[in-house]
Amino acid sequence: MIRVLIADDHHVVRRGLMFFLKTQKDMDIVGEAVNGREAVELVERLKPDVVLMDLVMPEMDGIQATKRIKEKFPETHVLMLTSFSDRDHVIPALNAGAAGYQLKDIEPDDLAESIRKLMRGEHTLHPHATTQLEKEKEPVELSPHDKHPLTPREQDVLSELTKGKSNREIASALFVTEKTVKTHISNLFAKLQVQDRTQAALYAVKHGLTEPSGQ
Repeated sequence: MIRVLIADDHHVVRRGLMFFLKTQKDMDIVGEAVNGREAVELVERLKPDVVLMDLVMPEMDGIQATKRIKEKFPETHVLMLTSFSDRDHVIPALNAGAAGYQLKDIEPDDLAESIRKLMRGEHTLHPHATTQLEKEKEPVELSPHDKHPLTPREQDVLSELTKGKSNREIASALFVTEKTVKTHISNLFAKLQVQDRTQAALYAVKHGLTEPSGQ
């Protein structure tokens, strides 16, 4: 079971999320918080797998709460669920450690799949959030991949990873084995100096490494 904590200051939103998620056979709602401070406290006490985090809340906002949660409990996945899609919210949320960023108009089934993606170690971003990341692209004089250039195949794997694909899906798209994909991912993590798939995807988008090599 995926243990989910809901953090949102609006009662109606919390009720709606709980109503839907309770219909998911692989998910268990372990608690709900009305502000960021309470969310941090409940994560420490309840140890959820995923936190659905609102951005604007009293006492402590979602970005501050996410940062504290990731500092204390790095294994906890945070999915931002908000109404804001501008860069002033998207970029700080992802930099704080959120592995996903979705808007509240997301279809229920897509939300459930986003939660499952986080549990698989994948990232999940609303198209508007991806657009904001694209705008963040800027040249880097000496980035990790300049020191240790990615091979054409690593570039292909990174491009597929950035699309949110699983190892199995990447292997199928590139006609290689899952073991080979895991090896390439491990190598590109080392070259880009990142620790997980979300960081790799964010790095790729920011530095223009999202296009497949075609080789």
